[in-house]
Amino acid sequence: MSSTRRTATVQKTQSVPSTSKVRQVGWVLLPLRIFLGATMIYAGLLKFFDSSYLDPNSPSGVQSQMLASAATSPISALVTFTAGHATLFGLTIALGELAVGLGILLGLWTRVAALGGLLLSFSFLLTVSWGVTPYFFGPDIVFLFAFTPLLIGGDGGLLSLNAIIKNATRRQMRLAVPAPAIESEQTKAEVDRRTVIRTGVIAGTIGAGAIALGAVGRMFAGSGSDSVTAAGAAANLPTTQSPMTAPTGAPAGPPKGGVPIANASSVAVGTVTAFTDPKTNSASFLLQPKAGTYLAYNGACTHQGCTCGYDQPSNQFRCPCHGAVFDGDTGDVLRGPAKRPLEQISVVESGGVIYAV
Repeated sequence: MSSTRRTATVQKTQSVPSTSKVRQVGWVLLPLRIFLGATMIYAGLLKFFDSSYLDPNSPSGVQSQMLASAATSPISALVTFTAGHATLFGLTIALGELAVGLGILLGLWTRVAALGGLLLSFSFLLTVSWGVTPYFFGPDIVFLFAFTPLLIGGDGGLLSLNAIIKNATRRQMRLAVPAPAIESEQTKAEVDRRTVIRTGVIAGTIGAGAIALGAVGRMFAGSGSDSVTAAGAAANLPTTQSPMTAPTGAPAGPPKGGVPIANASSVAVGTVTAFTDPKTNSASFLLQPKAGTYLAYNGACTHQGCTCGYDQPSNQFRCPCHGAVFDGDTGDVLRGPAKRPLEQISVVESGGVIYAV
């Protein structure tokens, strides 16, 4: 009889993980928490303080990135829909990254934050990272699996607001800290209920602060544009209110099938102007490397389709995703992982207007 009791006691004790083991999990996952938390916070803030992020005329803006991704994504219809509401979804992504980063770093609803980070990474995997070859060149698949241990194990109660608030709640209820192995379900439920309410209030406060910080970031970002649109992309594109017309005395008629994309006078020698390719609706670049010579390139990196940005001092197109670099005059690859040059768009000048043909 006594042997049976001892066996039952040992089995019951082993079924409850010890505090030291839970703490050990917390220490193991702490470096990952710090890295993912800091990275997600940085990513969110970077978007809020980037003047081009919500700019529909910028090739590095979220709308251009969405349109470029739609060409190769397996969920292209959904991506095209979100591109039509780029401001809403762009802000949602930035706020989501901030919320995920703060939750993981502070240990506040860590598993929920990890799930959010996993879903964000999965969405990026299906869009900007889709088609990356070999697959391990894409960072989003790595982030997706990096969030998985936190989704499974949480924060282990180490350096965790959840754990601090839960222990404070137990002390307020005059209960033992840490919780004993055996405790009534009613007591556990009450402790959990109070903890959820208090952490919810804190999460809401932090969320409001993140929104306020984002608003400040948008104010600082202002309405400026990056170097790729320094010439004013919107001013160079045809509009129904101000159609492009050839100067007086210029040769009559555009080339057959040509679509006007810019006035020749707006593209100075040695500069680059952003425009939208009328055939693919993707962000593209128009340049005049020497007087009378006009070249145009699709802005999508040939590695995985991210929209490149133009660096004026070096006269190079640079991919923000994996660092590919292309020559500003020829579109040739200067640095991988891209292997093919930028796709050239056929353009001609007629009567002072540049046409895509």
